[in-house]
Amino acid sequence: MSAALLQAKNVEAFYGQTCVLKGISFEVAEAGITTILGANGAGKTTTLRAISGLVRTAGEISFAGQRIDGLATEKIAALGIAHVPDGRGTLVNLTVQENLRVGAYLQRDTQQIELDFERIYGYFPRLRERKQQQAGTLSGGEQQMLAIARALMQRPRLLMLDEPSFGLAPLIIREIFRIMRLINEKEGVSILLIEQNVALALDLANHAYLLETGSTLMSGTAKSLREDEQVRRSYLGF
Repeated sequence: MSAALLQAKNVEAFYGQTCVLKGISFEVAEAGITTILGANGAGKTTTLRAISGLVRTAGEISFAGQRIDGLATEKIAALGIAHVPDGRGTLVNLTVQENLRVGAYLQRDTQQIELDFERIYGYFPRLRERKQQQAGTLSGGEQQMLAIARALMQRPRLLMLDEPSFGLAPLIIREIFRIMRLINEKEGVSILLIEQNVALALDLANHAYLLETGSTLMSGTAKSLREDEQVRRSYLGF
């Protein structure tokens, strides 16, 4: 892998007294795409929450060489980590444009914000067509696009996505994954992806980790996991 932008070492995460992550270690390369795979309950969503400071953790999490475990969530976001949670979190009573402006809350340069609107609408032309429309009236796929677009208004170095394909039609899923690849290639934004569609995730990612009940079962290049018999049999169905 290239130099690591994000490093997690022996990370544990807790809900109350229950330990959900049991000492996992992983990296996300600078300008790379890493996916974390596993069945429901494996700890995938908790991993992203641990990085964002949303759950109690032990172990080390470093971003761009700086320890971030123990920092407040807003400080972690300000360092350049954008988190698109499952369920999208769209502000349904605001317009598309207002949602995007909320995503730019860390930016102070109004001219740059206007340029960012154009940059984002270039990736998501459908959102440009609906920029004055209330977000709650968008389709599920459009709301997912908006959630990703709002995160990109932060100008993050790392974009974390939790189940971006959930509940969406195949055509919309392909479009969203095409845009994610484009953002990675054009802007060098690193991506950490949680995704139930294992084949899709391994096609997009450079590196992959497979979790099982809070522990790392295996890791390697996306290609090596795609060719692994256990992964194929358990997750790809062949």
